[in-house]
Amino acid sequence: MVGVPSRHRSLVLLAGVILLQVLLLAVQIKRDSQGRLIRVWTVGAVSPFERAGSYGFGWFRNVWHHYFALQNTTKENEQLRRENEALKLQIAQLQGKAAEADRLAVLLNFRKTHAEVPMVGARVIGASAGSASQTIQLDRGERDGIRRNMGVITPDGVVGKVVEVYPNTSQVLLLTDKESGVGAMLADSRIQSPVGGVGEPLLTMKYVPNDDTVNLGERVITSGMDRIFPRDLPVGIIAEIKPGNPFKEIRIKPAANLERLEEVLVLLTLHPLEMKKDAEPAGAQPVASNPSPVVR
Repeated sequence: MVGVPSRHRSLVLLAGVILLQVLLLAVQIKRDSQGRLIRVWTVGAVSPFERAGSYGFGWFRNVWHHYFALQNTTKENEQLRRENEALKLQIAQLQGKAAEADRLAVLLNFRKTHAEVPMVGARVIGASAGSASQTIQLDRGERDGIRRNMGVITPDGVVGKVVEVYPNTSQVLLLTDKESGVGAMLADSRIQSPVGGVGEPLLTMKYVPNDDTVNLGERVITSGMDRIFPRDLPVGIIAEIKPGNPFKEIRIKPAANLERLEEVLVLLTLHPLEMKKDAEPAGAQPVASNPSPVVR
């Protein structure tokens, strides 16, 4: 114990006596509403520490609770995100099935309209990867009656011709291929001229003299002269006309959407098909007069 110098002992003793007396007085003195004075002093001295402790504990408790709440929120958000992605995938699948049902309904309708014409429906299962050759693969072949040089169409118009046949599949050369062609004529003037591909989305009509009248938007149909397609099937619409030497440069937009083929019809005969010739709305392609051929 630290010793107190003798000269200061009297002062320390005096201070102790005074402090003791003050404490005794505080114990004895009562305040009307707050109790004894010693209690008031004690509460006043302890209150700041209590408030600080209560604030710190409350802050820690809120942080702790919010941490777990945020953890649960993160888990819930992740679950909702997965459910949302699953629903989007399901919606896309349903939309694809609905679009397929619409396309098949058009083919079926076309078949009923041309029940006397033998034809077989086929699904596109592949396409050429490069630009050198523009072909598609079908899921029908020799076992379904398909042979080389048979015409392939959709209810919108001509697609191309069969160039290779296997037991269960076949290969079709599209009109847009450089080696492809179809006997065609202008629907209004009946000018006959072959139409072929150039490896691009638009077709070209060859050997039309500069003196012949050709109009933008005029329909181009099959002439039947190639012995592949029957007469009057839609080939396309005149999209560009330029004077050339010695023939016009005529570009044609195909009637069938050759870049998005999914189902097609293979003609098993050259029997004529009557296609709708009424004027269509602007930008629309000619379609079948009644919907569909005999799809087997």
